[in-house]
Amino acid sequence: MARPLTRTGPEHRRVVLAAMAGTTIEWYDFFIYAISAGLVFSTQYFAALGEDALILSFATVGISFFFRPVGAVIAGHLGDRIGRRAMLVLTLLLMGVSTVLIGLVPSAAAIGVTAPVALVLLRIVQGLSAGGEWGGAALLAVEHAPADRRGLFGAFPQIGVPVGLVLANGVLALVAALTTPAQFLAWGWRIPFLLSAVLIVAGLVIRSRVAESPVFEEVRRTRSQAGLPLVQLFRHHWRLVVLGAIVFAANNAVGYMTTGGYVQSYAVRTLHLERSTVLAAVMISAVAWLVSTLAGGWLADRIGRLRVYRIGFVVQLLWLVPFFALLDTANVGLLIVALLLFSVGLGFTYGPQAALYAEMYPARVRYSGAAISYALGAVLGGAFAPTIAEALQSSTGTVYAVCAYLAGMTLLGLIATAALRDHRGIPLDVSGEPAATPLPAERNPGGAA
Repeated sequence: MARPLTRTGPEHRRVVLAAMAGTTIEWYDFFIYAISAGLVFSTQYFAALGEDALILSFATVGISFFFRPVGAVIAGHLGDRIGRRAMLVLTLLLMGVSTVLIGLVPSAAAIGVTAPVALVLLRIVQGLSAGGEWGGAALLAVEHAPADRRGLFGAFPQIGVPVGLVLANGVLALVAALTTPAQFLAWGWRIPFLLSAVLIVAGLVIRSRVAESPVFEEVRRTRSQAGLPLVQLFRHHWRLVVLGAIVFAANNAVGYMTTGGYVQSYAVRTLHLERSTVLAAVMISAVAWLVSTLAGGWLADRIGRLRVYRIGFVVQLLWLVPFFALLDTANVGLLIVALLLFSVGLGFTYGPQAALYAEMYPARVRYSGAAISYALGAVLGGAFAPTIAEALQSSTGTVYAVCAYLAGMTLLGLIATAALRDHRGIPLDVSGEPAATPLPAERNPGGAA
């Protein structure tokens, strides 16, 4: 007789806390690099490139994205073979160590070209970690959840992103406020990177106390693991991988205007707003993103994953022009309003993601499918979004060129949702696999329409 696939209330809370805490720490680490790329690295590591320094600095944010699929493949294979929890511990360690080391890399003025090379290599390690982290955290939360609450439970690892953004912006804003501009550029920016060591220890303690996913326990008990999960995934479910990647890319490109540091850089360098003020405004908007992400997950349990996505993409599309118009006023109050409403569409196109991805794939290849869809979407959407935005704005002299780019990405995501089917509540254990294997569309609960 199969074991029950849901846990008690206290175990649910532990799982949700572990998923959220780990992703919060991972994304704190990831975001302090992305934000520092716009505020610091162009002068400390790439100043020799002159006018191209800022663009190249943003490009180093994107380079790591190309290694996310590699991290997703490795973590996906191991996560489908040996379990979700072990991968979460490994990815957290990788991210933490690389982040602390970034805070210790001397400037180019001190060690020359070795400095930017070391920076890029450590950013690549961050990319490997980020590629494997999300799939495990999302599945741990969703596979522990009752069938009618997967959207809400799956939203908790998602809110690790805005919480990480709040922490990253908050710590950077505090350091900026307590130091002079010269001190911040010389050594102040290193403090948030070094603080990651403390957060990593806390995250490892929390994650080590969480039980393995009950779905994976069932897979292991019945010896249903795929021999080569990646091969099975692309042989039978490649269309889902592509569609899932496009859906996330549409969210990611828009989200990386703040998480990738473009808005912060534009507001400080072009609009001449105070650095600490801009960081505080983004921190406030991240709280709104957190709330809308939770709301998106909650609503996905009631009206379906794809309906929430479509609402979010429409809101995202309609707000792009007003967002950039308010941003260009250089008024702090209007900047906050712009960012707050900007966060609504982002939350609705992010909250349902864990539940949607988990229900797209059968248990034996689920970690690989979720992780690779996520990683490819990050490459297509977020990898060079800040770089593209900076290049478009610089070459055209207007942020509305950036607006057009983001509108195009949003429309692609909206179209992709029309090619997917919503399978809210489908069994996630091995008993659901026969229905989830490639069959004609009307019998394929994980398939495209």
